[in-house]
Amino acid sequence: MASIQEQINKARQEAQSLQEQIKKSMEGGNDAKLSQLDAAPITPTKLKVRNILRGHLGKVYSCAWSPVPDSKLMVSASQDGKLIIWNALTTYKQHAITLRTNWVMTCSYSNSGQYVASGGLDNIVSIFNINQLTEATDSSQPTTPHRELSQHTGYISACKFISNDKQILSSSGDMTCICWDVEMGVQSRPSNRTLVTIGEVCSYFWWSRLDVNCVQFFPNGLSFATASDDNTCRLFDIRASRELKVYSDDSVREGATSISFSKSGRLMYAAYDEKSIVVWDTLKGKIIQNLTNEQNGPDGRVACLAVSPDGNALCTASWDYNLQIWA
Repeated sequence: MASIQEQINKARQEAQSLQEQIKKSMEGGNDAKLSQLDAAPITPTKLKVRNILRGHLGKVYSCAWSPVPDSKLMVSASQDGKLIIWNALTTYKQHAITLRTNWVMTCSYSNSGQYVASGGLDNIVSIFNINQLTEATDSSQPTTPHRELSQHTGYISACKFISNDKQILSSSGDMTCICWDVEMGVQSRPSNRTLVTIGEVCSYFWWSRLDVNCVQFFPNGLSFATASDDNTCRLFDIRASRELKVYSDDSVREGATSISFSKSGRLMYAAYDEKSIVVWDTLKGKIIQNLTNEQNGPDGRVACLAVSPDGNALCTASWDYNLQIWA
């Protein structure tokens, strides 16, 4: 009788064989490439740094624009233990929020513009009501959160307000995601009253054993892109459950850390480990501008980048303690 280990090895081989069969079957339907689409070429972008947001005293790990139409506000999270709400047009600080811990990793702006949230190595999602904050100060005393959501047993890797201000979604190093009820301050899904929950996998995308650092939806919501430590960004189609395009170039041999799409989706902005920033033509898969050595650009690793809701500006958050506004 075969040992348990032999059975495991056999099962792994069978699973690998099935994966290869699925991959070949899906590749059989790839009768054209994305770059072969009859799309007019676009002129190279001429992005320049228009504003620099200075004020953090530590590495800036995350940034997010206010989704409110015509708003110029954004929030940034730094390992100086501060959340700062900026006016990106004037570069003025609107509010400075002192956190209970310096080890913040992510931040988010609510759809109404009333709340901002953060999370990090304290395993807690902290939500702040902007309307209850005073003007920007350098107070060393922690700002009292509107809500503290504490159910995770690992660090908070990302948080995002969804639909409205009533819910926020968090992901954690404890290998779980939780949907929270903001007003009640409790976990709404999975429900605490449910003994067993089943999350059905709709599609499975596999291409690399290296870390995936960022996932970003295409503007139409039907595709998404990934940034990975294998030096590539990749575009996937949800409906076809397959990869559409791989974005790689010999001039950029670094792990990709963050990505963001232009409002139309024709451009994809990507940041890499060694402070490289490039602009990709999403359809043709070619670099149309390299921002790495532009004047006043980041002087450190770019941890996060984000396009403004109106599509007119790009923000890069860097380990050089600053944020750059490009246009």
